[in-house]
Amino acid sequence: MPKSALSVTPMMAQYLEIKADYPDALLFYRMGDFYEMFFDDAVAAADALDIALTKRGKHRGAEVPMCGVPVQAADGYLQTLIRRGFRVAVCEQLETPEQARARGSKSVVKRDVTRVISPGTVTEDSLLVARQHSFLCAFSEIRGHSAVSWADITTGDFRVQQCLRVSLGPMLARLAPREVLISEAIDDSLRSVIEEAGASATVLSRASFDSASADSKLRELFRVASLEGFGFFGKSELSAMGAIVDYLELTQKGSFPRLRRPVRENSSDTMQIDASTRRNLELTRSLSGDRTGSLLASVDRTVTSAGARMLEHRLASPSTRVETIERRLDSVDFFHASGELARACRKLLRPVPDMGRALNRLSLRRGGPRDVAAIRDGLRQADMIAAEFPKDGLPAEVAEAVANLRGHGELQTCLDAALVPDPPFLARDGGFVAPGHDPDLDAARDLRDGGRRVISGLQEKYRDLSGIASLKVRHNNVLGYFVETPSRYADAMLGAPLSETFIHRQTTANSLRFTTRELSQLETGILEAAGQALEIELRIFDALSDQVVSGAESVAEAADALAAIDLAASFADLAAEENWVRPSVFSDRRFRIRAGRHPVVEAALRKGSSGSFVANDCDLSGEDGRECSIWLVTGPNMAGKSTFLRQNALILLLTQTGSFVPAESAEIGIATQLFSRVGASDDLARGRSTFMVEMVETAAILNRADESAFVILDEIGRGTATYDGLSIAWATLEYLHEVKRCRTMFATHYHELTALETKLENLSNATVAVREWKGEIVFLHEVRQGAADRSYGVQVARLAGLPEGVIERATSVLDALERGEQQGGNRVEAALTGLPLFENAPVATAPAQSVERSPVIRKLRDVHPDEFTPRDALDLIYELKALLDP
Repeated sequence: MPKSALSVTPMMAQYLEIKADYPDALLFYRMGDFYEMFFDDAVAAADALDIALTKRGKHRGAEVPMCGVPVQAADGYLQTLIRRGFRVAVCEQLETPEQARARGSKSVVKRDVTRVISPGTVTEDSLLVARQHSFLCAFSEIRGHSAVSWADITTGDFRVQQCLRVSLGPMLARLAPREVLISEAIDDSLRSVIEEAGASATVLSRASFDSASADSKLRELFRVASLEGFGFFGKSELSAMGAIVDYLELTQKGSFPRLRRPVRENSSDTMQIDASTRRNLELTRSLSGDRTGSLLASVDRTVTSAGARMLEHRLASPSTRVETIERRLDSVDFFHASGELARACRKLLRPVPDMGRALNRLSLRRGGPRDVAAIRDGLRQADMIAAEFPKDGLPAEVAEAVANLRGHGELQTCLDAALVPDPPFLARDGGFVAPGHDPDLDAARDLRDGGRRVISGLQEKYRDLSGIASLKVRHNNVLGYFVETPSRYADAMLGAPLSETFIHRQTTANSLRFTTRELSQLETGILEAAGQALEIELRIFDALSDQVVSGAESVAEAADALAAIDLAASFADLAAEENWVRPSVFSDRRFRIRAGRHPVVEAALRKGSSGSFVANDCDLSGEDGRECSIWLVTGPNMAGKSTFLRQNALILLLTQTGSFVPAESAEIGIATQLFSRVGASDDLARGRSTFMVEMVETAAILNRADESAFVILDEIGRGTATYDGLSIAWATLEYLHEVKRCRTMFATHYHELTALETKLENLSNATVAVREWKGEIVFLHEVRQGAADRSYGVQVARLAGLPEGVIERATSVLDALERGEQQGGNRVEAALTGLPLFENAPVATAPAQSVERSPVIRKLRDVHPDEFTPRDALDLIYELKALLDP
């Protein structure tokens, strides 16, 4: 016991002793109906939860800060704390106060931590997002080799992949984990990488990452003599997996989650997408941070939580294997061609519960009757869905899924017979076992319920005996069953002969309470029967849970099969409704899109009734599919350059996800990497200007892209001086063409770059067409071969609402600059010497002294309209006209 625990109350001594073992977690210390926190925990929790901070006694002469939350409402508070990155150690009472007093009058109720809840170890539905994975990651480095392992303990997924330290950021951007485990031997530089990914960093001892003990732990966990049957794992991979297992043992306190056999992933099987590209393309979140407006939100037609999670995973990790992509496309094609079957499956899928998460809660002994019922209902729907499919003619992925839906008849029959249709959440509430399932339970329930009916009869009997029509038999947790009469009948009830039957127990302000020997005996029988019934139900629940967990592997396969069918059918529904087509996939580097569209923008236009999307072609392929071209796209802002670039990147990504695409046709060669550099933003927290962010992201592309990469770049070099920016853009374009030789779409306002088409063999100019009409521009959103001759920046500024004086002044300056350039002189000097400031600015925006110099204004100031005849007015118009145009 710590010295600080001396000379304090027994309860506080117990708290300090337990807290010493969990210095990095908030200790939820159970006291009756509340979880209470003290000292620094209380201060931090009160601030995070916005609850009152009070005090409880003194410690070492200082008052002890305290706050608390009700046990019944704890989930809501835990959700807030976990989302803010806290770890919470839940300390429960392990005995009742009566049991503690039996050990001595001053004995403290035994308490201990039963579970540590951290961002990556949450299992409760109320703390999870149903349609998102909840990954716990671990990163390990051993002698120059490094790896990342990740597990979702809510479903049992367990995977590992080699990962260089420099690739950790993109890897975490792909997985979006809740928590990342790192060794204390690793320097703090990784913390910023982890925090940028939106995860919490948890430091473990070196021992948790020991590769030798990890091998032993994993063999023991999966009950195998060797891990070779799962694949070959290097020391860093074993270390990362072992850290996850060690952390789960530490936090779950003996209730270890069901983990599936570890899967070793190969980085070459997945398209590499860095964090900035994911952000720029708004794959799962829009730039504002919301799901709405993202690609995921636009394409998600899944009807189950598991299907939605599978969709998010595939969008985050597009495949680079042609065979895998074709298998997925075959499934979508099958449902697309089988409209009635697809609709029937989607209808049957809608009520499917989240079997995967229910299964893992049961394996952790944290489940309830609703979780067992979720397995029952899910298997029932699986059987009904399987019956919809023909025996032959199924694509490989669908055939495998349908096979995994079948074969659960014995478990399903057992659960159907055991459970009521709509069981309660908690097993301790009872009432979830169906009548007729267990004879002993039925007998106990009959006795319990029969006693209650007898009590109802006793009320009538006692009313007749006493002559008091308002007499009632009631129940509460303190007195049990009792007879209650209004206080005005006190004399009759307390006097003979009624006092011989009714034994006085309590007097309140408005009533008297009594018991009888008959009522006490009946109550004892009811309580015994109720306790016996609950005991039997809890025993049945444990047996059902064990039976479900014993078949966990096949149940999990059925859950995965339902998710796969849901995703394929949802992609088919999307394709049918939005007129998407199956892309043709190749192992070369071709890229031909006919009438491609942006899935998110098109959906937004339709929703806002803002017209139809203008489709455009794109061909980055050489004649033989090996040589790749660069498209240099010019045109004004708001014409659609960025949309055009993004839509082609998204069509590529959707293809490798296994989806149909928004186009009339698409021939796609596999890309191993996808890079996007668009938009302008700064990173002031890290001391980076907008231009520095642009250059850092561009450097990452130029250093890491290979020949199979797909790159979109928008406005490189715009954040600095004109000639500096032009030079950088020029050199970047040449480097991509000559060195990287990857498929590239390069949008720019530097029209000088279009001259490179004559120098760079595989460079093609393209422009977004506009039409000028009476000084205004009309955006046609059509991409054509050729180059734009102007940027129309002033016209776009007018559309943005700049004051007319600024627009006219900008037009004049632009004309002067262009004249200076055409005459071979200094453009700026021509503008400075040839243009007085705001000479022709309108009255509303020009300074008073400039306005007064205008002869038109001076003439108008002398005019008195009330004195004018029609002839005078006409003469004035001619005079003003002459002044304006001498």
